[in-house]
Amino acid sequence: MKIGGLDPKLLPPEAILVLPRVGSDIVLRARGLPDMDEFYKLCPEPVPPALLTKEGKKPDLKDTGYLQQEAEHRKRRWGYIVVKSLEPSEVEWDTVKLDNPASWANWDDDLKANGFTAAERNRVFSLCLEANSLDERKIQQARELFLAGRPDKAQSSSSPSIGQPTTQSGERVPG
Repeated sequence: MKIGGLDPKLLPPEAILVLPRVGSDIVLRARGLPDMDEFYKLCPEPVPPALLTKEGKKPDLKDTGYLQQEAEHRKRRWGYIVVKSLEPSEVEWDTVKLDNPASWANWDDDLKANGFTAAERNRVFSLCLEANSLDERKIQQARELFLAGRPDKAQSSSSPSIGQPTTQSGERVPG
């Protein structure tokens, strides 16, 4: 697939966060995830237990065990989004293991243990959200870049901008 001559796969959206440090800044790159298929394969959504009522079986959405599973599933989902989005940064995590879904939510603890402030950890989370979202600001910025790079229609016309001074026979064009 190509759009305007460009292969969209060659232009992955990336968000960048630079955190100031003495000596050398920390640069974090986040890339949007193409889908959540891998996550749901490793962490299927919890299923609520059935509650038998006079109308028949209904899911018990208030079951405490189910609610705990739902909360854990959400934590793992957000952890997955952060950890996978930050892959371009080549982070060497202390306790996060990509093959262990239970560890994904440790991203925040790992950053905290390595001197990141609460505000910086929030910025890292926001960076990952930004990489995985499309908002009006991004669309407007892309539109402005596109329009700035387009040649003016009058300049890009294949017609001559002024009339020919002579005809093919060499006679001067009446003017």
